[in-house]
Amino acid sequence: MSEPRPDTKAVSLEKKRPEGWPVGSFQTYSEAQAAVDLLSDNKFPVTDITIVGVDLIEVERVTGRLTWGRVIAGGAASGAWLGLFFGILMALMSATWFQSIVAGILMGLVFGIVGVAVPYAASRGKRDFTSSTQIVAGRYDVICTPERAREARDMIALKARNFAS
Repeated sequence: MSEPRPDTKAVSLEKKRPEGWPVGSFQTYSEAQAAVDLLSDNKFPVTDITIVGVDLIEVERVTGRLTWGRVIAGGAASGAWLGLFFGILMALMSATWFQSIVAGILMGLVFGIVGVAVPYAASRGKRDFTSSTQIVAGRYDVICTPERAREARDMIALKARNFAS
């Protein structure tokens, strides 16, 4: 077993807070992305840059009412697709391809419906709605390593001045 060379960087899987000096603050992610793109276009070493979402909030948008009909239809649809996939796999290894596909779809329907009906019944109506959740930032800061921060800030500021005039 060989030991790692001392000159190689160990990749850390540990999540750390990003470090660096702020070089720009933007209202939207696309503005922060455009600033980093500007730095990249000017041959700035963008590996020294990090975009940080600040003032994060979780937003859950309610998209509809959940009923037994919707639960069963959703389970049936996802089960049928999965069953079709397995049916095709079985058909590739069988001489009776049509029966294999039909059997796969029927088994997928059964397992799909049971797989969603049991948890929905167990919830006893405590969550009778569908929703989508996303994380939204109040602003996006672009930060840079201290050694290159002044240069990055000046490039971004120069672009902002040219854009304003």
